[in-house]
Amino acid sequence: MLTSNPVSASGRGLQLRAFPTGPVTMARARRTSSFLVPPLLVAAVGLGLWQLLATVTHVQPQIFPTPWLVMSQGWEWRSAIWANTVPTLEETFIGFAVSLVCAFALAVIMELFRPSRRALYPFLIVSQTLPLIAIAPIVDLWLGFGLMPKLVVVAIVTFFPITVGLTEGFASAEPDAINLLRSMGASRLGVFRRLKLPGAMPYFFAGLRIAITYAVVGAIFAEYVGATSGLGIFMSEQANQFRTDLVYAAVAVTAAVSVGLFALTYLVQQLTIPWYRLSRRTG
Repeated sequence: MLTSNPVSASGRGLQLRAFPTGPVTMARARRTSSFLVPPLLVAAVGLGLWQLLATVTHVQPQIFPTPWLVMSQGWEWRSAIWANTVPTLEETFIGFAVSLVCAFALAVIMELFRPSRRALYPFLIVSQTLPLIAIAPIVDLWLGFGLMPKLVVVAIVTFFPITVGLTEGFASAEPDAINLLRSMGASRLGVFRRLKLPGAMPYFFAGLRIAITYAVVGAIFAEYVGATSGLGIFMSEQANQFRTDLVYAAVAVTAAVSVGLFALTYLVQQLTIPWYRLSRRTG
């Protein structure tokens, strides 16, 4: 149902814009519920089975704690968990920002200077074949045990999906559109700015979503190698003390952070390239 209220201003009747209510609101609610309800049901069933299995088997909580024990102990230790979450978030955000800038610059260079792509792309692939478990200690050995090695590890594990996403996005530009712009006098940089860069944004956000989940894992793994605080070192310390419940609680926080950052990329995408969502609906 559409509603509108007439108002008068300076002797003239003005009509306010009609706002959608009723069926439109219900449709949005149904879309939201269809998106949220299935994973919540799966999570509820999984937790229920976990609780039942741990209760029936009577396994020691040091080995197989119940979800209730994990949640209760996680809440009791919430101050310590939060104190270790903040450094991990700091490493994730700063390292990811560095990775984002480097990946974007590298993808643009490879697009504008084609010989550089043929020279650099194989090394990008090789960089992802190196085991992180071997790289992280070497980075710590070179840079110490401060913040810098954590940022480097996060950047190493996240720049590749962003670079590849942008590179593939630049290459997806339609040849007919490129020829049209060139026939109108557009330079190579103009074609890149007006066509290739906007067209690569959906590919960029696809790579961004993959990279942001790697960022949290990379930061935690770097903390395992050497750190004084963070979720990685917290889980390592609790595992050494056989506090499996607190390890699971930290893992749950890690998963929540990763899911939250993943969802945030969709929000940023809708704010920065709203035309893409509209084009998918009309297409």
